[in-house]
Amino acid sequence: MHQLTFLGATGTVTGSRFVLETNGQKMLIDCGLFQGLKKNRLKNWDHFPVPPSEINRVFLTHAHIDHSGYLPRFCKYGFSGKIYCTTATHALCEIMLRDSAHLQEEDAFWANKKGFSKHSPALPLYTGEDAEKALSHFEPRHYGQDIFLTEKVRVKFKDAGHILGSSFIDIKTTLGNQKRRIVFSGDLGRPVRPILRDPVQAFEVDYLILESTYGDRLHGDKAPEEELARIINESVKRGGALVVPSFAVGRTQELLFSIRELEEKGKIPVLPVYVDSPMAINATEVFEKRKGDYNLKAKILELNGKHILRPKEIRVCKDREQSKAINQENSGAIIISASGMVTGGRILHHLAYRLPRPQDTVLFIGYQGEGTRGRTIADGKPVVKIHGEKVPVRAKIENISGFSAHADYNEILAWLMGFNRPPLKTFIVHGEPNASESLAKKIRDKLGWEVVIPQYQESFEID
Repeated sequence: MHQLTFLGATGTVTGSRFVLETNGQKMLIDCGLFQGLKKNRLKNWDHFPVPPSEINRVFLTHAHIDHSGYLPRFCKYGFSGKIYCTTATHALCEIMLRDSAHLQEEDAFWANKKGFSKHSPALPLYTGEDAEKALSHFEPRHYGQDIFLTEKVRVKFKDAGHILGSSFIDIKTTLGNQKRRIVFSGDLGRPVRPILRDPVQAFEVDYLILESTYGDRLHGDKAPEEELARIINESVKRGGALVVPSFAVGRTQELLFSIRELEEKGKIPVLPVYVDSPMAINATEVFEKRKGDYNLKAKILELNGKHILRPKEIRVCKDREQSKAINQENSGAIIISASGMVTGGRILHHLAYRLPRPQDTVLFIGYQGEGTRGRTIADGKPVVKIHGEKVPVRAKIENISGFSAHADYNEILAWLMGFNRPPLKTFIVHGEPNASESLAKKIRDKLGWEVVIPQYQESFEID
C-alpha cells in the first residue's frame, strides 16, 4: 500500500505540501508557504506535522513561493535530503527563496520598528542564511529524465506549462507485481499562451492530485491582449499612470511580451515601462537565458532578432532610489511591481501613493487569494491597510483574468479528456472550497470519475 497525506493546499490555494509513502520511501511533494488569510499564514509557524528528518526527498512542481517557500524553515528544522526540481525551477528558486528570506527579515524589522508584533522582538519565519542552506540541497533535473529512488520507485518531471520550469510530477511505483502511476499536477498552465509550451498530456494515471484554483471560473472569450490595450489607452486618456501588481515570475514576463507586441502593432503608444522588482528583473534574466524552454513561436521570434521581453522604453529599477523616482511619473507610464497579491514588496509603496489618485489605474492580472490586500482592492473595498495606515481607494481598478497562468475549468477538463483511461481516484486540491467543489462536480458529471476533496492532514491508503 501507498499512503498519501495532505498537509496543505486543502480548502485554500496556497501551502502546497503532500507526503507520499511508498516502498520504504517518504517523499514530500512541494514545500510551500501558506498565504492569504491569517489563520492560514499562522500555519507557517506551526511545527511541521511530520518531522522533517523523516522525509527522504522533496520534489518541487515549480518555484512559486506557495510551492517552494517553506523550504528554508523545513531544512532549518531537520530535513537533510535532496530537493529535486527542473533546472529552470532551480534557477528561479535561487532568486525567489533569497527574496522571500529578505521579505521575512524585512517584515520582522517593520514589526519591531512600529510595534506591530505581539512578541518582542519579532522574528522572521526564516533568514537569508536558512535560504542558502536550503539551496545547498537542490539537485536539478531535466524534463523527462528518470529519477530512480529505488528499483521500484521512478520519478519524472513533465512540462505543466504554468511558469518557466513548471512541471507535473509523474511517480511510477511497483509493489509486488502491481504497478501504479501517481501524478501531482502542481499548477496546470493554459494552452496557446505566449512564451511557454502547452501542458504535456498525461497517460496511464492511477491516482491524480489535481489543482482547482479556477475550478469554478472561465477566463472569458476576450483576448487578454485586447483588454490590456483598452486599459492602457484609457489610462493615457485619464492622464494617469497604470500600476500592475504582478507576480515576478511568469506574469511579468508575459506582460512585457504583450506590451511589446501591442507597441509593434500600433495598438498602444510607446510608454515608459518600469519593472520595479529586483526579483522580476532577475527572473526575466533567467527567462532570457533559457530560450530552449520557449514555445516554437517565441523561439522563431528570437531567431528573427526580436527581444521578446523588451518593450521599446523598458526601464529596470534595481535600487530603492530608482523605485522612489517613479513617483515623479504622474502620467503616461506603466509600472510593473511585485508582489502579485500585494502581500509585500515595492508594490506597497506604489499603491500607497497611487490608490488615492482618481486619474491612476491599478490593474490585476492574476488570481488574488482570499485574505490578501490584492483581494481587498479587487473586490472594490473603499479602504485598504498598507504599512499600518488606511489608504483610500480612489484609483480606477481593472482586472484581466486571461493573463492567469492557471487553467480554467474548461481547460482542466480538456486536459483530463486526453487521459487514455480514468484514474482510480482523483484528489482535488489547490482551491478555495467553492472552486474545488465545483470542479469535483464537473469531473463527476462530465467524465464519471471518482473524485475526493481531502481535508487538511487527512491521509489515504491507496493500493
